[in-house]
Amino acid sequence: MLWLSFPRLIDLPFEICVATLENWQRTGQDGELHIGQSLLRWPIEHDRDHGIYRIEAGLARGPLRPPLRMRLEIARWSRLSSRTALELIPCQLVRPTADYFRSGHLLLDSLTHSLLQQRPAQRPGCVTAPSHTRTWTPGRRPGAGNEPVTSAIKGL
Repeated sequence: MLWLSFPRLIDLPFEICVATLENWQRTGQDGELHIGQSLLRWPIEHDRDHGIYRIEAGLARGPLRPPLRMRLEIARWSRLSSRTALELIPCQLVRPTADYFRSGHLLLDSLTHSLLQQRPAQRPGCVTAPSHTRTWTPGRRPGAGNEPVTSAIKGL
């Protein structure tokens, strides 16, 4: 058994990312936000010493197994970059199964897609660089087709 995490860089300013998550926390129900079968549990914790925000997560592992306890860390990638670093980290030892990787990537893909929809509107005459983040939905292989991806977060 190993400690296995899911790191992700997204092209979204750190401040917008945190503000969006805090807004979701205020408008959420029962202190949780369901993302597909997985969930985020509020409150958002702020580690002022390291500049990191943390949210408890429950990673779905199938209908007969309880969610795996994890934490989502949100951090500024660097002072010179407008990117945000996300990392989904298990809070216990895990078995590196296909279901574990599929669930972890699905949670981060869905969360990333919904966060990126919060980007500020593009100003006239300016070109916004495309995002380098891949999205994936259940039942479709990554990169298959060009169908739009809808949010797996209920209510968004």
